[in-house]
Amino acid sequence: MVQLPVINISNLFTGYRKPRLPVPKKVWRDPLYFIAFGFGSGAMPWAPGTFGTLMAIPFYLLLQHLPMMSYVAALVILTILSSLLCDRISEEIHIHDHPGMCIDEFIGFFVTMINAPYGINWIILGFILFRLFDIWKPWPIYLLDRKIHGGFGMIIDDVAAGLYSCFIIQCLSFLI
Repeated sequence: MVQLPVINISNLFTGYRKPRLPVPKKVWRDPLYFIAFGFGSGAMPWAPGTFGTLMAIPFYLLLQHLPMMSYVAALVILTILSSLLCDRISEEIHIHDHPGMCIDEFIGFFVTMINAPYGINWIILGFILFRLFDIWKPWPIYLLDRKIHGGFGMIIDDVAAGLYSCFIIQCLSFLI
């Protein structure tokens, strides 16, 4: 008999996987740190990933009106820049994937919302699905999170969680 993993829904909001570490003071003085820490949302005392995803929503609203190819091109550029930024900041603070560095949640949410229908309900669904997959980390997301290091490693598991979420949104939008 196959045993399925148990998903605790409260973990969507508590961010149980990573211990809470002090937020570098440079977050409030250095624009690159501020961006890497999700425009300050990663400094929240609990659930920085959830707040980072919430902070991504206004930026998504700015991007959602782009033509599909422009949206994807912007997403690729943002992914590369975020990967480089995460690599640089993590080296400076000597902590790989600090829980407060949540620019990766922005990228994951933007992937989730590729070609999503317009409307607040789709944004809420995208938020919930992305947080679910980002925390649960089903295969192969878990492997990506554990095996790929550096800035790219910090971003790629969120991209994968976003792809899972995007797939579900696309299927639902086709059916509805």
